[in-house]
Amino acid sequence: MANFLTRKPDLSVGDVPDRLAEKMKRGKIDKRVFIPAAVIMALFIGFTLAFPEKANDIFSALQTDVIGYFGWYYTAIVAIFVIFALYLGFSRLGDIKLGPDDSTPDYSFMTWLAFLFAAGMGIGLVFYGASEPLAHFVDPAPEVTGTREQVAQAGMSYSFLHWGLHPWAIYVIVGMAIAYAAHRKKMPLSIRFALKPLLGKRINGVWGDVIDIVALVGVLFGVATSMGLGVMQIASGMGFLHVDLASNWGYTLIIIVLSAVTLFSVVTGLEKGMKWLSNGNLILAAVIVLFVLVMGPTIFLLREFVQSIGAYLQNVIQMTFSTFALDGAEGEAFVGAWTTFYWGWWISWSAFVGMFIARVSRGRTVREFVFAVLLVPAAMSFFWFAVMGGTALHQELFGSGGLADLASDSVLFTMLQQLPASTALIIGSVILIIVFFVTSADSGALVLGMISSSGSPNPKTWVRVFWVLVAGGTATALLWAGGSNSLNAIQTVSILTALPFSVVICLMCISLFKSLSEEHNLYVRAQRRQVRQELTEEISETVNGRMVENLAQLEEQLGERNATVAASPDDPSVDHDWTSTFARRTQVARPGERTRRRRQQREQGSDS
Repeated sequence: MANFLTRKPDLSVGDVPDRLAEKMKRGKIDKRVFIPAAVIMALFIGFTLAFPEKANDIFSALQTDVIGYFGWYYTAIVAIFVIFALYLGFSRLGDIKLGPDDSTPDYSFMTWLAFLFAAGMGIGLVFYGASEPLAHFVDPAPEVTGTREQVAQAGMSYSFLHWGLHPWAIYVIVGMAIAYAAHRKKMPLSIRFALKPLLGKRINGVWGDVIDIVALVGVLFGVATSMGLGVMQIASGMGFLHVDLASNWGYTLIIIVLSAVTLFSVVTGLEKGMKWLSNGNLILAAVIVLFVLVMGPTIFLLREFVQSIGAYLQNVIQMTFSTFALDGAEGEAFVGAWTTFYWGWWISWSAFVGMFIARVSRGRTVREFVFAVLLVPAAMSFFWFAVMGGTALHQELFGSGGLADLASDSVLFTMLQQLPASTALIIGSVILIIVFFVTSADSGALVLGMISSSGSPNPKTWVRVFWVLVAGGTATALLWAGGSNSLNAIQTVSILTALPFSVVICLMCISLFKSLSEEHNLYVRAQRRQVRQELTEEISETVNGRMVENLAQLEEQLGERNATVAASPDDPSVDHDWTSTFARRTQVARPGERTRRRRQQREQGSDS
């Protein structure tokens, strides 16, 4: 997603204060947003690197408390987001355009779908594609029982839950709120302006600053989470290629090297090169998954893909609302390690993905936006999990096994080892993750720069460089704090940072519904006025038509009468002065004249 600003940006703005408008146009930072966010991240990185064990203890305690007290909240709020997104798609509000009424989409439909496909691909999908279904098979959800095959199918269903409609419903809300404000109301492409219908002018002050700070910190931890997962899997893949980097210093080396590549791209302005790299990576991902499909148990994978969609649709409502309240510590542990972590990660990541899909969706209707963003990336995720996760499950159930005992970052490469051309597949997968790391860091720095520059599409280069360094430092700090259990630290910060931004998304729902409803009501009233006007004009035309018809009949009668008089000048039965009589009878007197005539008639009667 590094190249999502491929077209010349629109720098015109609507009702925005001069202070913010000037910063947006010039790409200058908003110090009231940039400095607090920078201080927060500096304190976090400094403390975590200085006291990694203490930081890990704090993370673990906070994770326990947040999951214990707010796990139900994450479950409920994401369910509400899904319902709200579907409502927008099916309701009459879906006809409203994300742009002027006469606007056309910036990109063709297929190109737009390709953008959404790109948004759905990333490090997380590669990291968890093979390992998550297997993890749910080894350690299933508390209420899952049955044969090994049934447990494996339930594991695939939970993978579909975590990577399907639910994350993309979150992105729908954030992306649509930003797109509506930016494309229809001419606001800058920033988080705070999505809440203007609800907060009014308060978004220009402290409230808006707080919202952007929360978004900045959330995006930073979302990017750092992806970078951390990517580093862990790159190190694991290099181990299969006989290069040992599976240590904190090895992780740090990977982050330094890949951050340097990202910085080179940012400083030199290689947007076109990053675009080619990003597009090439999508092709590489397609080649890998299709190779695994063809060279693996093809028929089994296709059957599993179809069956898993059915199982997901059958159980999605129950899984959506499952908190495993009656399963005690076991249920709380499962929800915290999987569902709550994912919902937190997606919420933290939503400002980033939302700004991307908002940028490329100008001219689309609300309905198009909802169903394309919900279905296209989710379908791609389903296919990826069915192929990669299905292959891992097949090897575990019907093959040599041994995958169940591995760490999550090793499952993919061990699975690929059992396929033809395994070395090439492993090298390709490592390259895939490396490029996703670089493009995510590059585009993440751009989004962070936009938010900290009042929505400017062209933030200063040094601002982007700064955020690349901060994201890399955050990922490094998390990996050092986690030690042998780095994944736990990464999961913790995702859950924690999502809590405040989830409130922002709730406000976005209210703001978006308010704006769309008001606009729809204005449209309905205008439509009713138009109908009344058309009916009035139709009635007027009908009345006028009848009057013209009557006048035509009178003229015809006059013509016939004149002809009769002219033909019989000496006939006493014909009233030769009939025109005067007719004129007197048909003359319409004014009210004053009628009154005078009646008075004269009364006076003449009294005289006689």
